Amino acid sequence: MFPSMLDHYQIQLTRMLEAEQYGEAKELLRFLLQCQGEDARHYEEWDSLLTWLDMAFPESGGGESGARAAESGEEEDEAALREQLLNPPEQDEAYINQVLYIMQHHPMIDQQILALERAAYIQSPDIDDEIKTWLLSAEVHPVVQFKALQCLRRRGASGSLTLDRLGETVELELEETPLSMDEFPEPVSRIVERTEQTAEVDDPTLPHFARELWKESLQFLYGTAAYRWMLRDDEGTIDCFAAALHLTLLLTVYGTANDDDIRDTYGITEPLRFRYEQACRALRQVAALQQSGDHEPQS
Repeated sequence: MFPSMLDHYQIQLTRMLEAEQYGEAKELLRFLLQCQGEDARHYEEWDSLLTWLDMAFPESGGGESGARAAESGEEEDEAALREQLLNPPEQDEAYINQVLYIMQHHPMIDQQILALERAAYIQSPDIDDEIKTWLLSAEVHPVVQFKALQCLRRRGASGSLTLDRLGETVELELEETPLSMDEFPEPVSRIVERTEQTAEVDDPTLPHFARELWKESLQFLYGTAAYRWMLRDDEGTIDCFAAALHLTLLLTVYGTANDDDIRDTYGITEPLRFRYEQACRALRQVAALQQSGDHEPQS
């Protein structure tokens, strides 16, 4: 596994554990244990952690239907525990002010996102306006912007909001903000599915990483011209973005990729070349922002 890929998975694992997403953490650990070529100590750490999680959050039931029921029950338990942690019974003014301060001023993106998750449960009617005013008046990291839009939707907010995203002025309908990958329009799913199917032929570990990379890219691109373009839902556009995602994936994981081979594989003919290069440019912009290490919000 390429070092950047391992680092990505380690970060994802840490975030899952911090967010009490134990089911997803166990799934990722099982995946990592199947990968080859890593230092033995990594496998020991992953195996020990998986063993502990299995003991702390056991799965019950037998057979396929039992496994599905156990998984469903586990997800419900995790969701209930997560809501309990994010939604304390006492929400006095000091608590609300602390959540808002962390949301607006904390130097780490992860902490801002956690504050937004807490803000989704705050019962004060003034929170919506606080979040909107902050988004309109401050320079907010695009991922944090997206998480704020999700927070507003979870709170039941509606109407439009005009924001600057990746240098573009975009108007967004709050009630249309996707809360999960399943809620994005169908063309978005078709793009990553096309990449997953193609990438799996060369490396069975790539589809999982492709989906994670796509999920992160969408948080940056949501609402922009590139995002609106991918929603056209024609085969040429699907092929161009899928090829661009595959190219970005290989560059991220292996540090190298053959552009000619990618274009041949996805049928990027000369008439599609310009659209393909536009898609590559959009994903390169996202990759550059992810790798810049600029995790400090502007206030």
